[in-house]
Amino acid sequence: MNPEALERLLNKVRAGTLPVATAIGRFRTLPNEDLGFASVDHHRSLRQGFPEVIFCEGKTSAQIRAIAKALLKHHRPLLATRATRQVATLIKRLDRRAIYHDEARIVSIRDPKRRLQGHVLVITAGTSDIPVAEEARVTAEIMGSRVETLYDVGVAGIHRLLERQSRLMQARVVVVVAGMDGVLPSVVGGLVPCPVVAVPTSRGYGASFGGLAALLTMLNSCAAGVGVMNIDNGFGAGCLAHRINVLDMRDERQGRDKRER
Repeated sequence: MNPEALERLLNKVRAGTLPVATAIGRFRTLPNEDLGFASVDHHRSLRQGFPEVIFCEGKTSAQIRAIAKALLKHHRPLLATRATRQVATLIKRLDRRAIYHDEARIVSIRDPKRRLQGHVLVITAGTSDIPVAEEARVTAEIMGSRVETLYDVGVAGIHRLLERQSRLMQARVVVVVAGMDGVLPSVVGGLVPCPVVAVPTSRGYGASFGGLAALLTMLNSCAAGVGVMNIDNGFGAGCLAHRINVLDMRDERQGRDKRER
C-alpha cells in the first residue's frame, strides 16, 4: 500500500472525521504493488479470504519468481497453478516449505495456522479425469476446506457410485469432474441435497470436441442445483467449492465479531 495514502486514512480515523467502518471499506480496495509487468493485489485476502493466486501458464520464470517473492513478503498461504517442476524449484528457493503437487500441477505453501473446515467431496468419472480433480482438491484444501476424493465412479459402472451413496450424503459440496459424455454431474445432482460443481474435462475421443460435448451436457443438466465450470477448470471448481463450504461458518464468525464489538 502507498504509505502516504495509508497515513492519511489513519489520521482521519484518529481525528474522528472518518468512521472506522468507512476506513475498513476503503482499506479493502487500496493496495497494489506495481512490478512493471504485473500489479500484485496484496489485499485480496482481506476482500476474498485468500491471497492472489499465480497462474503460471504464459509467464516467464523471472515473472513468476518476482510475483511469488512479492506475495511471500506479506502472505501465507501461496498457490501457483498450472506450474511445472521448474517453477516449483524456483519457488522452493524462495520458501523451502513449498510443495509441488505433480498431478494437479500446483505449487503450494500452506498456512500452518489455517484449520481445515467443512467437507468437500471431489468425484471423477474416470481415472483420466484425476489431474483436473486434483487441481480442484489441492485448491480447496489449501484455501482451508477439508476435502475427500472418490475417483473412477463414472456411469459406465454406475454401481460403483451407488454403493458409496452414504459418502455423497455427508458432503457439504460435491465437485464432479467428467469428460466423455459428461453425464455424471446430473446423476450426482439427482442424489444429493447439497450444491454440485460440475467440471467438464477435455478427455475423450474425437466427437467429445476437447470437452465441449461434456460442457454442453452439464449445461443442459436436468438435475437441480448443478453449477458448471469451464473445461478443465479445476482451480475454479476448488475455489467455488471452498467458498460454498465455509459460507455459513464465515457468517457465524462475522456475527460473533459484531456481538463482541
